[in-house]
Amino acid sequence: MTVPGDADQLEVLRRFAPGTDLRDAVELVLRQRTGALVLFGGDDEVDPVCSGGFMLEATPFTAQRLAELAKMDGGIVVSKDAAEILRANVHFIPDPKLPTIETGTRSRTAERLAAQTGLAVLAVSEEGRSVAAVYIGADRFELRPPAVLLGEANQNLLALERLRRRLVNGERELTQLEVDDDVTVGDVVKVLERAELVRRMGAQVNRIVVELGGQAHLIAIQASDLLDGVEELAQTVFADYATSRRKNSDVFNLLAQVAMKDLHHAPLVANALKMDEVGVAVRPRGIRALKSVPRLPENVRDALIAHFKTLPKLLAASEADLAEVEGVGRTRAVQLRSYLDRLSHDGHPFHPSE
Repeated sequence: MTVPGDADQLEVLRRFAPGTDLRDAVELVLRQRTGALVLFGGDDEVDPVCSGGFMLEATPFTAQRLAELAKMDGGIVVSKDAAEILRANVHFIPDPKLPTIETGTRSRTAERLAAQTGLAVLAVSEEGRSVAAVYIGADRFELRPPAVLLGEANQNLLALERLRRRLVNGERELTQLEVDDDVTVGDVVKVLERAELVRRMGAQVNRIVVELGGQAHLIAIQASDLLDGVEELAQTVFADYATSRRKNSDVFNLLAQVAMKDLHHAPLVANALKMDEVGVAVRPRGIRALKSVPRLPENVRDALIAHFKTLPKLLAASEADLAEVEGVGRTRAVQLRSYLDRLSHDGHPFHPSE
């Protein structure tokens, strides 16, 4: 699940990732310490905020060309797809009444241009701190050095690994409570809280992966491994306990409404999920347990859930009771009873590899 604007933000970071032509241009400008102000858009879009300068005819974009043009005092206009350089030595004239929190002249202009036009604007500092930032709408993205990004990515991966371990432990505890028929809303919320924390940390790592571009293959693989199965786990846990009207809702859409500081506040999370108070006893439908049964067709799983209603009733069913359900039959009933016995005894689902 993504929040509005995330896709656009990630696309901006992807376009300026290390190894791209745009990032090469930024690095050249930083090294020559001339600074730069670049607006990305077509003539009709930029005309209202441009004055002076000169037009360029069919000038393909290259990092070297942009760096040379940045040696002049004015700004530069590049096509929205960064394929051509359209104008150089331009004086940009955004609305001075637009609010800005920036202090430097170039950065203030960039922020106002982005707010007024909705286009991407690149601002590269001239002296002192070597800073390059992209503005688009109300957002600002600083282009950080790869070494800084790699350090942050490794720290976040360690945090993600710890959170995933806590989620695994939480799921095991929930399974044991289900077998003991001793689950409360608070127990369910604890697992879903942890799943949401994993998702949010994973989103931070994935953002850095985008910022790093081609230098992030190993980080992307590690993050993918740690996030594998988290969404399905959260959805099945929620489907097990949510009201019938809510059980097919996207749990992460609901959890996204909870601020980070409130994610450890179980009553607030339960309220966002439209569940009962945390101390209320609840019973699972058996959806998560049956999803772990090897080669069990979905229609048979649904029939079992509809027939027995709750996991405790399913755990108490005999082979004959199971065989009565449409699509089960004697052979599958024996297999199911073996699985349920293992679940009841060990407190975790049976897997063929065990």
